[in-house]
Amino acid sequence: MAQPDHLRRIRCWLAVFITGLVLSGITAFPLEAELSWLASILHAGWLQPISEFTGLLPWIERVKDALRITNAIYPFLAYGTDWLAFAHLVIAFVGPYIDPVRNKWVITCGLIACAGVIPLGLIAGPIRGIPFPWRLIDCSFGIFGSIPLLLSRQSIRALEREQV
Repeated sequence: MAQPDHLRRIRCWLAVFITGLVLSGITAFPLEAELSWLASILHAGWLQPISEFTGLLPWIERVKDALRITNAIYPFLAYGTDWLAFAHLVIAFVGPYIDPVRNKWVITCGLIACAGVIPLGLIAGPIRGIPFPWRLIDCSFGIFGSIPLLLSRQSIRALEREQV
């Protein structure tokens, strides 16, 4: 396989990962509005019985109420999620996209971070009162996030071998 094919594959998988980081970053800013929107959708028609049975609707309602009350009384706490959102945008892996071989260490760092999501969700989740199914969803970000990074790393290694 020629170098351009490896580079194209690397950039494709990194674009998937970057898109996920950017979307998760952008959506961390308007949390209160997003939760209100989600709650109204879960209350609508055929979704309500399913979302109540699974416990999703009561959880979303609880989080929405907590966020609304917290933002009304302590709006400065939302500054933490603003920084979280900003961090997602900043670490969007532009370096490896431009020069994957020179910046392969960023991919390794991203893989370590993806692996760290799992113990964080499983340890901090119960301490913070997060329902188990939600913790599994949180852990899945580390699992699914590692896939494009592993595929990118594989192509970076192939690209390195061809450059020698």
